[in-house]
Amino acid sequence: MSKFQDIMQRESGLQRHLGAGQMAMIAIGGAIGTGLFLGSSFAIGFAGPSVILSYAIGGLVALLLMGCLAEMTVAHPTSGSFGAYAEFYIGPWAGFLVRYLYWAAVVLAVGTEVTAVGLYMGYWYPDVPQWLWVVLFSAALIAINSTSVKAFGAVEYSFSMVKVVAIVLFILIGLYVVFASGRPEIGFHNYTAHGGFFPKGAWGMWVAVVISIFSYLSIEMIAVAAGEAQEPQRAIKSAFRSTLIRLLLFYLLSLSLMLAIVPWQDAGTDKSPFVKVMEVVGIPGAAAVLNFVVLVAALSAMNSQLYATSRMLFSLSRAGYAPKPLGRLNARGVPMAALGVSCAGIAVATVLNVWRPQEAFVFMMAIAMYGALFAWFMIFVTHLFFRRSWRASGDAPLGFRMWGYPYLSLLGAVLMLAIMATTLFTDIFRLTLLTGIPLTIVLALVYAIGYRGKDARAEHSS
Repeated sequence: MSKFQDIMQRESGLQRHLGAGQMAMIAIGGAIGTGLFLGSSFAIGFAGPSVILSYAIGGLVALLLMGCLAEMTVAHPTSGSFGAYAEFYIGPWAGFLVRYLYWAAVVLAVGTEVTAVGLYMGYWYPDVPQWLWVVLFSAALIAINSTSVKAFGAVEYSFSMVKVVAIVLFILIGLYVVFASGRPEIGFHNYTAHGGFFPKGAWGMWVAVVISIFSYLSIEMIAVAAGEAQEPQRAIKSAFRSTLIRLLLFYLLSLSLMLAIVPWQDAGTDKSPFVKVMEVVGIPGAAAVLNFVVLVAALSAMNSQLYATSRMLFSLSRAGYAPKPLGRLNARGVPMAALGVSCAGIAVATVLNVWRPQEAFVFMMAIAMYGALFAWFMIFVTHLFFRRSWRASGDAPLGFRMWGYPYLSLLGAVLMLAIMATTLFTDIFRLTLLTGIPLTIVLALVYAIGYRGKDARAEHSS
């Protein structure tokens, strides 16, 4: 594995300041954001009460992915992460495509989060243009990411703690309202009282799986952060276990209670369904407090995404696939140039919020999904190559081992292909493949023309 040591050395210089607790909170911070608090309203609209099954299926895919990713990350903790793994175990072309497509996806995902910030601020200030909030909050988070990874970790830990506490309180309040309030209009009969458990059929439930995957996206960021963890092997194993348990409990419990309290047709897209629940419950000021929480959730996810995009672009530069200045670090160990370029999604979101504020979130979500879905698919494929290579090299003991190999890795890859294909047959996500496939072709041509020969010569010389 000496050649992979060269890759890790190539990406050195980042400061290892993130603790195990911060690593877990980074994963939670990325995954508990707009996808749950606002995106869930779209999922409920597609599936009705069966959205609970949709998120359970999405959770299964996330569980399999984190198992594969944890195994590879414990073996090779580096900021290039799954992009570097694809480069080494499949080929340089795979590492090129995975990193660029993922970078583009998360850059645009930053735009979805900051677009949601504008929607949430409209709860208190309906007459203020959304783009103004986009600019103000973006500037604040860029400043945090520019300071140091230690500052990023501290802020993200605080953001994520607010979300965790809020969701726990939401679940406790929901349990009381459903089981002890005595209100006849509230209860699990709402699962079947408005068109049945599958009001949009099995197809509606499956389409909502796509949105559930969008909600879980960003849990993979824990692998990117491993390159700046104090004890990456221990931190990854600890964070893997705690993150998945928390995510599945938070998502499935909160959605189950929400649908028992509010009929599924009432989950609109003008505000978070969590806020709508608090309005129905009638606790004074609770809706405003929860709106603050979902605002923090969006800022937290955006903070994590800015971090991940800057590190992925840094990795591309150090691999020779992006301009050299993007791989430079300042005195605080921050790739400032990569961070600056990664703010492109904020610029796109600002323009969309000025041009079509009501459609901005859905549009950004659709086009942002492809690169992340592709990256998840390639993580499963890379794990198959990784384990085969590991066995060929002597099958040394692994610090963390994914169960059910190769069947569960193959299951994850097949499910991701099915989810990607499904986007083409929905109105809301048709742009996902229509924009993603041409971008993949363009990037493949760029690699073939600009880098394939250079990589072949480097491989031959080594």
